[in-house]
Amino acid sequence: MQTDSNFIFVLFGGTGDLSMRKILPALFEAHRAGMLAPTGKILAVARGVETRAAYLEWVEEHVKPHVAKHGAGSVDAEAWSGFLARVEYVHIDLGKPEDFRILRDAVAEHDGIRVFYLATGPSLFVPICRALADVGLNQNARIVLEKPLGYDLESSNAINDAVGEIFQEEQIYRIDHYLGKEPVQNLLALRFGNALFEPLWRREWVESIQITIAEELGVEARGDFYDNTGALRDMVQNHLLQLLSIVTMEPPHSMDSDSVRDEKLRVLRALKPIDPRDISRVAVRGQYHAGVIKGASVPGYATEKGVRPDSRTDTFVALKVEIENWRWAGVPFFLRTGKRLADRVAEIVVNFRPVPHSALGANALRAGANRLVIRLQPNETIRLYCLAKQPGEGMNLASVHLDLAFDQFFREGQMEAYQRLLLDVIHGRLALFVRRDEQEAAWRWVEPILNEWEVSPKPPKPYAAGTWGPAASSAMLAQHGTCWLEEEN
Repeated sequence: MQTDSNFIFVLFGGTGDLSMRKILPALFEAHRAGMLAPTGKILAVARGVETRAAYLEWVEEHVKPHVAKHGAGSVDAEAWSGFLARVEYVHIDLGKPEDFRILRDAVAEHDGIRVFYLATGPSLFVPICRALADVGLNQNARIVLEKPLGYDLESSNAINDAVGEIFQEEQIYRIDHYLGKEPVQNLLALRFGNALFEPLWRREWVESIQITIAEELGVEARGDFYDNTGALRDMVQNHLLQLLSIVTMEPPHSMDSDSVRDEKLRVLRALKPIDPRDISRVAVRGQYHAGVIKGASVPGYATEKGVRPDSRTDTFVALKVEIENWRWAGVPFFLRTGKRLADRVAEIVVNFRPVPHSALGANALRAGANRLVIRLQPNETIRLYCLAKQPGEGMNLASVHLDLAFDQFFREGQMEAYQRLLLDVIHGRLALFVRRDEQEAAWRWVEPILNEWEVSPKPPKPYAAGTWGPAASSAMLAQHGTCWLEEEN
């Protein structure tokens, strides 16, 4: 469906890894699907390439491999040619504010919505915003900020204060790509579009909820960055707490941006504060050592390029979280993320309580008999597990599931998360972007853990690459009579 919203999409960090793997491929898919205004332009900004011709060669070499193949396993040549015709380029040095006059003149040639996407390190966010303001480009514009937005609450507030002096809050799009994933959208549809689940979506019927984001990869080429960040800052403070707020928020008045974000904020503010004395009981941090993943030996974290040999950085975090409100009081939420784990998976597991009394035998009372599994990656599905009678003599129960596999049920119209979010920026839809007060609430809750780990003499618990993390993670759940999903199989 073609849009009439004309735009100029200015991409800072136009030769960076994020632009190569995610942003430009997402914009191509939107172009191929006819979702971009015919006159909309993409203006890449970088200093590593001198001319537009050289930049297009770079796009051909580095972006095309990440574009989805169609037809006979090749990129649609006509669509690709049309996409490249949209791409323009400006060679400027971001450290020279006077170079932004070149950008101003290039942007002035185009009508329509101005989007500035900062696919750069966070240290450049404020200088870029100030340079944009100096040449008058902060008016009638939208600014997209990638994570990480700060190192802690203080640094996050410093960035937000500085950017907020230049752009209004409704102009600022703090992106969290997990919120753009199809199953997250369908979770909202499942909860708020069907009367079936609402009576069950509360402490009386939910026993526990797990949210996992697991990666097989290590730090790759990001050792310098990751060693100063860690899993708690990189994944928990944003992705996992955002997913938690989506899962547990109250029904919003409507799906407009502030109604949705108001409800998410209420969840974040209702998180039970972590007492530093309890951190060892409700938080597990780990660091991977050498191991084997899919038959290949992989090095330990401390020997990765850019990592200090004596590093105490967390590459794994598991947390027990509680929400202090009427709907969720007493329900444990288990959050987990890590690198070099046994599989690449992101999922939400809602474990419903078993029936209070079974006339059908002990199987009907076992944990996990009724559960909802929302798989975010690698295969996007929503699966509802329940018990059914096995064929044959006797009342023998077996677990069965109702399956919504998006690639099978909806064969057309699937969008990758970045594609959806970039279109939302162009159309001015803020609901799936993080508001400043949400971000502050998340940092405020995380900081006691960060501070305690900073001064603790205990190092992260070791775990072998290719496993599911330290044994203490499983022990934490066992204290509540449950286990991680993969441990039941």
